[in-house]
Amino acid sequence: MTHLLDVRDLVVHYGTVTAVDGVSLTLEPGETLALDGPSGCGKSTTALAVLQLRRPDAGEVRFEGVELTSLTERELRPLRPRMQPVFQDPYGSLNPRHRIRDAVAEPLKVQGRWTEADGPTRVAELLDRVGLAPSYGARRPHELSGGQCQRAGIARALASDPRLLVLDEPVSALDPSVRAGVLNLLADLQDDLGLGYLFICHDRAVVRHFADRVVEMRDGRLVT
Repeated sequence: MTHLLDVRDLVVHYGTVTAVDGVSLTLEPGETLALDGPSGCGKSTTALAVLQLRRPDAGEVRFEGVELTSLTERELRPLRPRMQPVFQDPYGSLNPRHRIRDAVAEPLKVQGRWTEADGPTRVAELLDRVGLAPSYGARRPHELSGGQCQRAGIARALASDPRLLVLDEPVSALDPSVRAGVLNLLADLQDDLGLGYLFICHDRAVVRHFADRVVEMRDGRLVT
């Protein structure tokens, strides 16, 4: 059986420091796998290596059966839209100078799927899908709340029609009052689209509520 994501013996070094040491995990379509552990244990580095934003020093990362670590950047390019990140800082992940509609439209333009006839409608549909009125597209990130900005970041990720979202602490920077709304949105999107989620989190209450499976990291290694 081909997993959506299959990571084997992943190793990442930063100089003489081993940030990720032999991590192996699998993820299926429609499943949420949580990577739990304290700050500095290697969770985010694992996420970057899965996305090939930080090339690992050893190990394999198979996405939909394709081994990624041996591919060149040019060979990776067609695959990148299908695996998208959602980062911790909702403001830092969007260009402060760009209006929200332009941020959401950017993946469509980069991937050659934008047309003046259909593009604006697609952007409005994506904003609506994450619970933002299309009028929010005219605003810039600083004009949105943290929760609204994170929803815009999710819309931007969805523009690429991904199969995998790597969610790196997606609600830890949000007020407790809005976390549930964003988590419920992610759950609804998963049900509707069959997305797989690699969910990086250190809040065990959130992990227990949201994840199908949990693996724990300590000092770069999986301990469960």
